[in-house]
Amino acid sequence: MGRFARFFYQNGLLLVMFGLIVSALVGQVLTGWHDNNADLHQMGLATLTLPEYLRSGHLLEATFENWESEFLQMGVYVVLTIWLRQKGSPESKKLDEPEDVDQQPDPAKPGAPWPVRRGGLWLGLYRHSLSLALFGLFLGCFYLHAKGGGIVYNIEQAHDGQPLVSTWGYMHTARFWFESFQNWQSEFVSIFSLVGLSIFLRQQSSPQSKPVDAPTAETGK
Repeated sequence: MGRFARFFYQNGLLLVMFGLIVSALVGQVLTGWHDNNADLHQMGLATLTLPEYLRSGHLLEATFENWESEFLQMGVYVVLTIWLRQKGSPESKKLDEPEDVDQQPDPAKPGAPWPVRRGGLWLGLYRHSLSLALFGLFLGCFYLHAKGGGIVYNIEQAHDGQPLVSTWGYMHTARFWFESFQNWQSEFVSIFSLVGLSIFLRQQSSPQSKPVDAPTAETGK
């Protein structure tokens, strides 16, 4: 196997997903640019060039409104699966058997990451680094959603002769929370669907599924 082929084989999932993200983002930018300019034209305001749109609140809000819900979904899911179980789902830890992920980290284990060998605060942070990163990304996207949304909101307010608001002020509007909750609930639906459907349904060769011949009531993979 050549170097490139081996690299793709070892990292194909991330590479393909990154390609899909970039493709969808390009599509979002182009269609969002035209959609926003249509709204500006209706209000009698100057339309934006593509470089101007890339710095606009419309793109900022649309992008981070969605990313916010994704990071919230993953963070909540990671944390809930620490304690909660679902009989028959490969997305859950086993009901009555110990799991490798529950074992205490061993600093003497060959190849142990350096925070495990160092111990103390570094180990404490490393033990929870996945959930901390996900919730940190959620909070960052939450703020950028509000910042972008506030810019768009103020354009509309100025057009209607209404008072402008700060980013913090926009966070107190029903519109901001409507945008957030409509995305959050859809992400929780996706988790619920994956956990629930994986009890009964199968996908050959996918690690998100139990083996095709596994009993329905069996937990774990």
